[in-house]
Amino acid sequence: MKHAALPILFLLLLSSVVRPQDGPAPTPQWRPVYHFTPLKNWTNDPNGLIFLDGKYHLYNQQNPYGIGWGHMSWGHATSTDLVHWEHLPLAMPETIDKDTTWRFSGSAVWDKNNSSGLCNPGGCLIAVYTADQPNLKKESQFIAYSNDRGRTFTNYANNPVIDLQKRDFRDPNVTWSTQLNKWLMVVALPREYKVRFYASSNLRDWDLLSEFGPGGYTRAAWECPFLVPLTVEGKKGQGSEKWVLVVSAGGAEKGTYMQYFTGMFDGRTFTNDNPSDTVLTLDYGDCFYAAIPWNGTPGKDKTYIGWLTPGPQATYPWTGQMSIPRDLSLRETPQGLRLVQTPASLIRNKLADLSHHRVTEAKDIALRPIKKWKAMPGNAYWIETDITVDAGANAGFLLAAKDSITGTRIGYDATLHQLYVDRSHAGGGKIKPGREIQTISLNNTGQAGSAAPTRKTIHLEILVDRSSLEVFADHGLYALSTHIFPDEDANSIYLFSNGGDAVINAIKIWDLSPVH
Repeated sequence: MKHAALPILFLLLLSSVVRPQDGPAPTPQWRPVYHFTPLKNWTNDPNGLIFLDGKYHLYNQQNPYGIGWGHMSWGHATSTDLVHWEHLPLAMPETIDKDTTWRFSGSAVWDKNNSSGLCNPGGCLIAVYTADQPNLKKESQFIAYSNDRGRTFTNYANNPVIDLQKRDFRDPNVTWSTQLNKWLMVVALPREYKVRFYASSNLRDWDLLSEFGPGGYTRAAWECPFLVPLTVEGKKGQGSEKWVLVVSAGGAEKGTYMQYFTGMFDGRTFTNDNPSDTVLTLDYGDCFYAAIPWNGTPGKDKTYIGWLTPGPQATYPWTGQMSIPRDLSLRETPQGLRLVQTPASLIRNKLADLSHHRVTEAKDIALRPIKKWKAMPGNAYWIETDITVDAGANAGFLLAAKDSITGTRIGYDATLHQLYVDRSHAGGGKIKPGREIQTISLNNTGQAGSAAPTRKTIHLEILVDRSSLEVFADHGLYALSTHIFPDEDANSIYLFSNGGDAVINAIKIWDLSPVH
C-alpha cells in the first residue's frame, strides 16, 4: 500500500493516532487476544505470507519507530495455529542512503530448486516486493533472498527486476504456476485500475503476459491484487474450480473496500465471467483491506488474512491489527458464482481447547422481550448460531453492552431484508463518522427473488475480540468486519426482537479470553 493512495480520511486518522507529548494512555482493554497485533507501533498490510517448516509466516508492513504510518519495513511473526504468534525481529528494514527506499507490500515464495540462483543447497525464501522511493517518486519491483528460513533478507544486487518508471506500480503477488511451469506475478497499476500478469523462470527476469482492467469498481486506486484457483462447493471433476482475482480499492465513497472477479485464467490472460461493470463486494464492513493468501499451505485449501484498518480511536502501544484468517471457496447462487469466506478451520476446529472448554450451548430461546442473556468479561468470544426471524421483526444481539441500550447491535431486519451492525450507541471509543450503521442486503448476492419469505433462518458466526468485530452470515456467503471500543464494564450480551417474534434455534459461544 502506498501512503498517497490512502483515503484522505485515513490520513486525517493517522494524525489523530499520534497523541500529544504528555504521553499516550495505554489501552490494554482493546488489545485483541486471538487476532494478531504487533507488540508495539504501527502495522498495516500483511506481506510475504508463506507456510514453511510447519509454521505460518506473517510478514507485515510496520513502522519500527512509532504508532503512525511511516518508515515502511517488513515486520515478522510466525505461528503454528494462527492464534499464538511468536514476534521476531524486523525482517527487512527501510534503507536510507542515496535515496530512501521503503519496503512496501509483496509476497514470498520458497525457491526449492534454486531457480533464482540465490539459494544455498536445499532452497531459500524469495521475497518479491515493491520498493517505494519517495525522493525519486518511483515504485518498482525488487526481490530479496533469505537463506536462514526467513529471519533476515539480502536484497538482490541487480534490483529492480521490473521497473516501468512509474510513480504508482505496486504490490506484486507471486505464486508457482503449474500451467506455465513458471513463476506467475500479478501486480497493480493503481491509477489505471488495472493489474498486470508477468511470468518468470528465475524470479529475476520477468515477461509481460497480459493486463486486466479497468472493471468493477474504479473510483479508487487498485492495490494488493492476488489470483487464486478456488473450489466450487459441491462440485467435483471438470468445472469444480474457478479462478478468482481480488483487488483492494480503498478510497472515495466506499472507504476501505475490496472487490473480486470470477473467471478463467489460461496461463496468460484472465477472462471475467461477468460484464465489466459488475461489482462484487468481498467484505461489507469498513475496515477489511489488503488481504492476501498464504503460499505453500497443505492441500488445495486457500487461507488468507487482511488488515483491519484503524479508525479515529487511538490504541497504544500499537496501531492496527489483522483479521481472523479465513478459508476461501466459491458457491453457486442464483446470481452466479460468489466468494465464500469462513473463519479458518485450523482455528475453528480447536475452539474447545482455545477456550479451555469454557463453552455455553442453548436451544429454543425466544428473543422478546429484550433480555440480558450472558455476561462475557474480557469481551473475547466466538458465537455460532441459527436464528429464525418472523416477517416484520427486527431481531438479534446487543453485544459488548453496558445496559439494554448501550452496546453494538447485530440483527436482521425482516422488513428491509437486511443484516446490520449498528454502533450508534456502542459507547466507549470513537467510531468512523458516517459508518455507525453498516448493512448487507440479503437479496443481492445469493438470494433468489426480491421478496423475503414469511420467516427467515440465518446462520451467523460472530467474532468479538475486544476491539474487533467480524460477522459471517449464511455460512460465509457474507462477511462484515468493523471495530468496537466498549468500556471495560460493557461486557454483557442481550437478546432482542421488535415488531415480531424471533427465536434462537441453537447457539454456541466459546469464551476466548483464556487465549490471552
